[in-house]
Amino acid sequence: MSESRTPAQVLRDARQKDSRTKRARVLSVVDQLIADEEPVTFTGVACAANVSHWLVYTDGVREHIEAARQRQSRAARGEARGQAKAPAGWKVEQEIVREENRRLRAEVDRVKEAVRRCLGQQLDQLGAADLGTRVDELAAHNQRLEDELAQAQARVEELTGQLSEAQDDLAAARASLRRMIRTESKS
Repeated sequence: MSESRTPAQVLRDARQKDSRTKRARVLSVVDQLIADEEPVTFTGVACAANVSHWLVYTDGVREHIEAARQRQSRAARGEARGQAKAPAGWKVEQEIVREENRRLRAEVDRVKEAVRRCLGQQLDQLGAADLGTRVDELAAHNQRLEDELAQAQARVEELTGQLSEAQDDLAAARASLRRMIRTESKS
């Protein structure tokens, strides 16, 4: 005969079963990482097993992960005798940091490009407004120069006329002076 269970017992049994399943999944992931010669880290195991970080640090699980890390560390020391080597977990952490850096660099590049485009548009808008003002200033300056040129040309014509009259007067005075000198010399 089966005895009836209370809801609290059913809940406790379900939680224990879930805990055993998750712990078994963690241990399986650790064994798989060792078999694949991948570094075993607490973060890597938690992510791969899809469990909380708290679970990988609990008694019974933590010891299994630490033992796997020690086995990997001894194996790495055996392969690289005399060479200083970072712990196996650092490789995973470094790769995670490198990936994050790549993502951040790409994001920074996108933001820089957006800022460049925005500044370029602002400069184009300022340039267009300034160009209209500059064109108006240059047109006014050009008109002033044309007026000054016309005045200078009129002055040149006036002075050319005065010079022509002065040359005529001078030629007449010379001619008159020659006549006087000839008349004086005959007398």
